[in-house]
Amino acid sequence: MSDLTSIIFSNLDQSNIESIAGQLGIDPAQASDAIQQALPLLMGGLARNAASPQGATALHSALERDHAGVDIGGLLGSVLGGGAGSGSAGGLGDVLGSVLGGGSSNSSPGAGMGGAILGHIFGGRRDQAAQGLGQTSGLGGAGASQLLSMLAPLVMAALGNMTKKQGLDANGLSGVLGQENNRLQQSGVGGLLSGVLDSDGDGEVSMGEMLQAGAGLLGAFGKRS
Repeated sequence: MSDLTSIIFSNLDQSNIESIAGQLGIDPAQASDAIQQALPLLMGGLARNAASPQGATALHSALERDHAGVDIGGLLGSVLGGGAGSGSAGGLGDVLGSVLGGGSSNSSPGAGMGGAILGHIFGGRRDQAAQGLGQTSGLGGAGASQLLSMLAPLVMAALGNMTKKQGLDANGLSGVLGQENNRLQQSGVGGLLSGVLDSDGDGEVSMGEMLQAGAGLLGAFGKRS
């Protein structure tokens, strides 16, 4: 029940995975593996941001204002289907603007909304996150960045809906994300996040750290099936 990452993954059906695969130019099996590495990375980044009272308050406000009540099916159709985003997914136009958008209304949903969300999650380590995921998944930095941009709105919508449904305040949200982060760490899927945030403290992400993290991620998800 507290396994938020698996719950979010369950929102993606085979047609969604095939759509992601098509946009990335890879086969569906590789896309599925890459998604299972990307989601814990996004969740772990959000959990770290929400670990401080200020971060938890900021995330809670953003979820309440821009993501709670967003229809996930419509969101997936807009972000993955390449639709024009005007009016087809309920509140997407509002989500693309205001706080997260920062981008023009002419940008595509994936590039505008997803890219802005990644900036909030990873800050100055956004490129580092894409590089790390690109190494463990085989997508390369550009492909990994595109995948993270597609998944980020889904993660935020799922968290927003959960926060609204459970009536969580900022402290409650921080607690739920902290528990999820601990679960990810214990099951081995926290390795990629630790690598992205430089587990050895030398200011660089090494290939060894990335490969070790990727092995842990795939092993942990394999145990669930």
